[in-house]
Amino acid sequence: MVTLSINGQQVQGVDGSSILEVAREHGIEIPTLCYHEALEPYGGCRLCVVELKAPRGPRLVASCVYPAEEGAVVETDSEIVHRSRRMTAELLLGAAPNAKVIQALAARMGVEKPRVSLSDNNCILCGLCVRACREIVGANAISLVNRGFTKEVSPPFEIGSNACVGCTTCVFLCPTGAIKLEEVLANRSVHHWDSDFEAVACKICGDHYLAPELAVDVEKVLSEENA
Repeated sequence: MVTLSINGQQVQGVDGSSILEVAREHGIEIPTLCYHEALEPYGGCRLCVVELKAPRGPRLVASCVYPAEEGAVVETDSEIVHRSRRMTAELLLGAAPNAKVIQALAARMGVEKPRVSLSDNNCILCGLCVRACREIVGANAISLVNRGFTKEVSPPFEIGSNACVGCTTCVFLCPTGAIKLEEVLANRSVHHWDSDFEAVACKICGDHYLAPELAVDVEKVLSEENA
């Protein structure tokens, strides 16, 4: 166990825990967007920044990826933290002005209207869909491609891939609703490009899978394992 101070309160956490995990265990609220308990921490949205007291002065760290260290002194509610989160909320609102969760988050932090409009597609590039596809589903059907203002979520070469199994995990984890269920059901991926593979039919109910036809003969593999 490690002991640290959060907002003047002495708390304990399990070795290897992040500041965010320890804070939540003790009922201390820290806002997040790109964090999910089922996925590896990413530290992309920067909403979870906290102030860490250090010998050379305070500094901001992303609490979801920063380890809870013995004797650490952390502030989650200081003015420097609030300024950073307000700026982040404003940028997110500029990137996804129609997303209800972003509007509510920005309002809580005192941001009513962004000074800059970046886009209007509601994707904030949090990476949750990409990481879920890789870490939970194991399909790796999509990824974050390009850099800067051209960065986006895309399948390889912007072409429909039979790696997408149509599980819709990306839909349920998307915090802003940028990925629509009906689009995934129709396209079997979070994109609008044509694909040249067919869906397979379920041998039990007769309905078609959302997943494309697999390159591996699943029944053959199962029969060999059970032999």
